[in-house]
Amino acid sequence: MSSSGARHELLFSYGTLQLERVQLESFGRLLEGEEDAMPGFRRTMVEITDPEVLRKSGERFHPIVAPSGDPADEVAGKVFQVTAAELAAADLYEVADYKRVAVRLKSGKQAWVYIRA
Repeated sequence: MSSSGARHELLFSYGTLQLERVQLESFGRLLEGEEDAMPGFRRTMVEITDPEVLRKSGERFHPIVAPSGDPADEVAGKVFQVTAAELAAADLYEVADYKRVAVRLKSGKQAWVYIRA
């Protein structure tokens, strides 16, 4: 990471943002992540129709999460440290089915995550 004093954000991914090709296309680098989980959420799938997202991910169905109301439910994934510019790039990558919200992860860290809009 650069020491330019750029503010870093935490971004939690349970899906295609963990793929190397998506990271290289979206951020121009590979992200280093730590395993973590989102309590109180359940994972399902959504069909992607955006040609650019399909091209980047190579996958027609992407995982999506929504609050389940059950604290025993959890969605596993990775938490990444990203810059504000990289977070903006992730916003561009995600389709309208998703919205970005801040959540408290199992580790206690607060991170941005994309959930069902």
